Amino acid sequence: MLTEKEITFLEEQIPYLAETATKQAYWRSLAEGDKVMIAENGKLIEVSPDGSRKIIKEIEKPIAVVQKKYIITK
Repeated sequence: MLTEKEITFLEEQIPYLAETATKQAYWRSLAEGDKVMIAENGKLIEVSPDGSRKIIKEIEKPIAVVQKKYIITK
């Protein structure tokens, strides 16, 4: 069984792992010849494997979210 300290450490790795997986999927898609969609500066942009970019539409800018932390006790 994991200790509370070990669980906390592993949970803290989730944002890094998610970011890394997202970047890998982005580059893998482009390498395979697929287009990808990104949101950047209030725009939805289609990125092609050759690096060209096409603005698809204007979107709302992202809203900052405050991270909350909950501790469940026994």
